[in-house]
Amino acid sequence: MAHWGIETIPVPVDAEGIRVDALGDVAAVLVTPAHQFPTGVVLSPARRRALLDWAGDERLIIEDDYDAEQRYDRLPVAALHGARPQSVAHTGSTSKSLSPGMRLGWLIAPHRLAADLVAAKHASDLGSPALAQLVLAQLIASGDYERHLRRMRTQQRRRRDALVEALHRHVPQLRIEGVAAGLHILATFSDRRDDIDDQQLARHLEKLGVLVQPLSWHRATPGPGGLLLGYAANPPDRLRAAVDHIAEALRSRPW
Repeated sequence: MAHWGIETIPVPVDAEGIRVDALGDVAAVLVTPAHQFPTGVVLSPARRRALLDWAGDERLIIEDDYDAEQRYDRLPVAALHGARPQSVAHTGSTSKSLSPGMRLGWLIAPHRLAADLVAAKHASDLGSPALAQLVLAQLIASGDYERHLRRMRTQQRRRRDALVEALHRHVPQLRIEGVAAGLHILATFSDRRDDIDDQQLARHLEKLGVLVQPLSWHRATPGPGGLLLGYAANPPDRLRAAVDHIAEALRSRPW
């Protein structure tokens, strides 16, 4: 958004999701209500109602449904778009379900924006690749897409369970959040270890062959540190080995 010259204003997030009372008088808001990134928080029913009331019929909610298919310990979360289609632009893609390389996504937008969106799409790339769209349509029509998602959820649940179990066993001082869905978890430091520089820790882990993202990369304003740990690309044994490196790194401070 910043690249395209749009002024962005940070908004706090807590255990119920985005703080609607802190939105103020802006024209639009971008949210990930089914699985907030990076915390993994689900937008609570009360906040959903407050957000829709805030939007009314004039403001725009951009709903980024980026990984709602990846859920393990909870039922699907209904999209905001269904509650007020005239105010919500719903977006999604196959990047988390099939492959980022497909570069295929969708946008269900309020009718009043349709003409401008078609013109913008035409001006940017003339259209998405036809073959990839036809393949996805066939996968959906045949039921293979849903079967693929079920297999993925089973596989990713095993990987998540292995990572979470290893963290609880070997690094109990970390608080684990966002485990019910998605392809990553958030590990934050306990109060007595808030002096840890998460970027310095991430650089140290990279030297050991463990790639993580520091939470501070994803903050708009300063705050406590943490690590984002993705598990989608590694089998359970490699995830357990990565946790061993994390535990040793925290024991061997400073780096």
